[in-house]
Parts: sequence; structure tokens; C-alpha cells
Amino acid sequence: MKASSPPGPDFGMRFTSTPRGARLARRLAAVRLDAWGIPYGTDPHDAIVLIVAELTANAVSHGHVPGRDFHLRLHTTLDGRTVRVEVTDTRTERHPRRPALPENAAGVEETGRGLLLVSQLATRWDWRPRPDGPGKTVWAEYVLSSRGAVMVSFDAEGAAWTGTYPYPYPRG
Repeated sequence: MKASSPPGPDFGMRFTSTPRGARLARRLAAVRLDAWGIPYGTDPHDAIVLIVAELTANAVSHGHVPGRDFHLRLHTTLDGRTVRVEVTDTRTERHPRRPALPENAAGVEETGRGLLLVSQLATRWDWRPRPDGPGKTVWAEYVLSSRGAVMVSFDAEGAAWTGTYPYPYPRG
């Protein structure tokens, strides 16, 4: 059995199983990622926030049980290289299926592609039964590039410059 990396920063909170709860979860995740050194406007930040948005929207749309909340947990490994998103709901009979491209990908449907997005953005994702009660936890992991990421910044005159930084990003 492969030993997992020691735990790093961790955030967890319950939210009402409503669109408003999903929005709040996404916004708080964005703030937390920035505080952990994955700044707003970077590709990793945007990808992880989109993963949170899709998983929490699915918990509200497909995992909703009246009177029950969903739980978001966001944590990193101690080295900060992997961010894991976990969303737990209390609905037991509806399990996520592996996504496939819709037959009519150019169709006008506005729903049904959330897990397809997650599968493309995350390094890996899956689900497991909730161990402490009814429901399931859908999780996704995003591994940050060891090469750093390209950031676009602006100087005092508003001219853009590009630099590559290692994680976590330097502040200042």
C-alpha cells in the first residue's frame, strides 16, 4: 500500500443544499485557495474553483435530500502540490457515472456536462459511500505543476508582463 502524503491546510464546512449554498461554497473555496498561495486569476485557482462549482452544483441538483445539507472539504498535501476537493451529500440511491461526450455535443442543452468538465480538469476523481451515514462523497484531486505556472501581472503603468513562478506563489 502506498503511503499518502501528510495532510496540509484543510477547510471544511456544511452548506444548505440550495443554489445559494453552492455559490457560497465556491466563493469560500476561492478565498481559501488564495490564502493557501494559489492566487486568484491563475489557471490552477480557476480550475479548482470550477471543480468545486460543479461538484457542489451536482450535490444540490442530484444529491439533495430535503432538510439535509451538503459538506465541502478542501485540503492539500503538506507540500502543497495536490489539492483535494470532497463534496458529501446524503442521497444514497444516485451515484455519479463516468461521463462521456454527449452524442450531439453541439446540442443546446445547458446541463449534463459537469462531471465531464471535472474529469478533464482534475488529475483524478471518483466517489465513495459516506462512512458515517447515508450518502456519498464525490472527490477530485488537482495536482499542481512542479514547473510553476505562468502568471500575467501588471506594472504601475498597466503594462503586462509574464513570469513563471513555483508553488506557492510569492506574495508582494
